[in-house]
This record gives sequence, C-alpha cells and structure tokens, in this order.
Amino acid sequence: MDKQKLIKLKEQAESIRQAFGYVDRFKNETFVIKIDSALIANPLFPVLIRDLVLLRRIGIRIVLVPGSRMRIDEVLSAYKIECPYVDGVRVSYPEAIPFINMAAFDVSNRIMTMLAENEAGAIIGNWVRAKGIGVRNGVDYRHSGVVESLQTDLLRKILDEGIIPIFPCVGWSAKGKPYNLSSNDLAFTISVKLGAAKLFFVTEYGGIKSEGFKIPDEAYISEFGTISQMTMAQAGQFLDMNAEEGFDAERDLISYAYRACKLGVRRVHIIDGTAEGMLLKEIFSNRGFGTMVYANIHENIRPMAAADIPGVLSLMQPQVDDGALVARTAGDLTDRMADYAVYVVDGTPHACGALHTFPDRQGEIAAIVVDEKYASRGIGKKMISYLIEQATKMKLKSVFVLTTLTADWFKQLGFVEADVNDLPEEKRGKYNKDRNSLVLKYQISSRRESGGFGVE
Repeated sequence: MDKQKLIKLKEQAESIRQAFGYVDRFKNETFVIKIDSALIANPLFPVLIRDLVLLRRIGIRIVLVPGSRMRIDEVLSAYKIECPYVDGVRVSYPEAIPFINMAAFDVSNRIMTMLAENEAGAIIGNWVRAKGIGVRNGVDYRHSGVVESLQTDLLRKILDEGIIPIFPCVGWSAKGKPYNLSSNDLAFTISVKLGAAKLFFVTEYGGIKSEGFKIPDEAYISEFGTISQMTMAQAGQFLDMNAEEGFDAERDLISYAYRACKLGVRRVHIIDGTAEGMLLKEIFSNRGFGTMVYANIHENIRPMAAADIPGVLSLMQPQVDDGALVARTAGDLTDRMADYAVYVVDGTPHACGALHTFPDRQGEIAAIVVDEKYASRGIGKKMISYLIEQATKMKLKSVFVLTTLTADWFKQLGFVEADVNDLPEEKRGKYNKDRNSLVLKYQISSRRESGGFGVE
C-alpha cells in the first residue's frame, strides 16, 4: 500500500476513534436544533433529516424547531395578507393567524413525515404557553408573542421514550389565544428550560463571517474568515462592540448564543445546513466548521468554604441513606476542606465532590453528589471534569474512584476497571471488603494526549 493511502487510512481511523469518543460523551444529552425555513426546500434536506435520525439512534435526545417564515410568507401572499416586519419580528394581525397556524403546522408535518420515512418516531405538540409581545417603541405586535412557560416534565417523558418532539412556531395563552412565535426565540427558550447540552442554529449561510464586524482580540477566526469560536465572555464583548441600531440577523444569533450559555446551555453552534454532513462534522469532530459560542463548564464550581459544610452534609444525606455514599461528619469535611469543591447557585451548594491525593501521585475522586433538582443538567460530569483538571494541575498520574452503584456512569466518562491492588498502599489498607466497591481508574496522561477531558 502506498504512503498516501496509508496516511488517508490513518486519518479515517482517527476520525472513527474521535466519533466513538463523542458518542459516549453525548449519549442521553439533549440537543435543540432550529432549522432555517429556507433549508426545507434544499435538495440536501432529506440528508439532514437522515443525520438527525442517526443522532437519535445513538442515544442523543433531539428536539426540533423548524423555521416557517418562508412558508408563512408564501401562504399570506396567496391570500393577499400583509404582515410587516419590525426589528426582525413579524407583526401578526388577527386575520393572518389562521393562515400562520396552517403554514407552521404544514412545515412541521412535512418534517414528521420525513422522520417517519426514516423509521424515527416524532410528535407535534402543544407544549408552549405564550403571551403577547404587546407594544414596543410604539409598535403593537398584535398576535406575535413570546414563550411564557413550557411543559418540561411532559417533554422529558417524550424524550425518554426516544420520540423527537417538533415545535411549530405557535403558542397559546391560558385562554386559548394563539400567538405567532419567533422560531429562534422558541429554540433558545426550549434549550434553557430543558438544560440542553447544545443548541444548534442550522442556517442557509453557515457560521458568522468576521467581515463587517468588530471582533474581540482573542476570538478565533478560521482561514475562511468565519468566527470559529468565542467564549461566552467574548460573545458579550462582540455584542457590546457591535451594538449598532437596527436589526441584524447574524448579530441576533450571537445574542441568543450568549444568553443561552449564560443561562446554562454549554455550547451553541451556528452551522451551514446546505453542506452535506455539516451537523455530524460539527458534533463528532474536534474541529469546528461553523461558529461556536461556549460557556465555561466550571463557572459555578469553586473550592468548598466552611459556610458550605451544613449544605453539603444535607446534600449527602439521601445518598448515605441509600447506601451509595459513606457517611461523613462536619468534622470530616472540616479536616479535609481543601479537598472539596462545590457547585453553587446564588450561594447555595447543589453539588459537591472531593479529590484526595496520595504520595504515589494518585488521586481519589470521592463524595460526588448532585442535588436531585439539578440531576438532568450534567452537573456531575462538570464536577468530575473540574476535579480531573485539578489533578492535572497537581501533576498526578491518575485518579481513581470506589463505587458500588455508578460504575457505568464513570465508564462513560473514560474510567476503566482496575484492581484493589492498584490502589495506593494507604487506601488499600482501609478498603472495606464488606462494601466490596468497584475500583475504576482514569489515566491523566490520556487527558494530556487527547487534549482534554471528555465532558462538554
């Protein structure tokens, strides 16, 4: 085999390895995907639908928000109804609402049919309570609205069953009054309410081009002139630097991305839906092809303070009662306070974890507990990532966990089975044979080689 073929084969194998790593990382995570209305008529749209089905089959929970602007414009034009746009928002007159509803549900039905053709279950539902925008800057937006609330419990059950929910750009008030909603705003709200790992804006033009904008110094610009990635802070700077008056669609997407990350969504991607396979490339490659805005996954994690101890003990107690966690006292936590970290919201601990170190440069990750109300937000993964980052800074060679109930979860994060004899001598001597915990290990060296711990 010639050298070029060998190089190509190696690249293909590396891509496959990367993809498998991302499959484990994103299994059971929620992705909210907003699709521009212009893409639905594109010849490659069926390929995009097929890719969405592949994502669902590997365990990613998919929520779809199809844009309907072009179809609504088409229907309103046919019936000679004019609804002007002000600052990117359609003023929806009462006489237009039946036709807006018809167009929005027509688009959603077309997508549901295509999903069914690919043997994927989907459902169009009325999960959105809406309210009117009202009058802004002297403009009465009539039947145009914003999301007031979302039936998240019902949506999570639907996602648990492997069904793809599809959201038309319509919501209803408590009294049954219909409102036309912005699909971008709807996707943003759903991603925040469901604690999504990723929010995608699949557009007809791809990522945000740097030309015409003032760019923060450290933002990464690709060789093609696309703003490849920005941190949440850089996105905020971008908005401040480009705060011109008037509506701009690209700036508006960065605004949604910034606010979504600020409210807990880990990644927002703006990608080109006209390029085949772009969604898969963005998800399963460490090289971004569109524009990504990302939050600091450790933003709310900090070292534990003495004032946190009562709250941490309260967090631990249900796990102690279930036998999943060894009991600790306030004195135990005080004595090893420097080992502990907490995830806090408004000063209250909602998760905790510890990293205990040993002379042979091994570390033990212990006492991982997440408030039940925050269990679906990926906080446990963030805590593990934070503690491994600390272990890396300390130049430890590996970390281990002892677990009785959560071995599969740790394995998804890259831990592998080990033996009691692999434990540091001090820990080996204290191993509780009656408890018979499994030993799982994570090599820090593998983190350095791969460029990071597998949590987004």
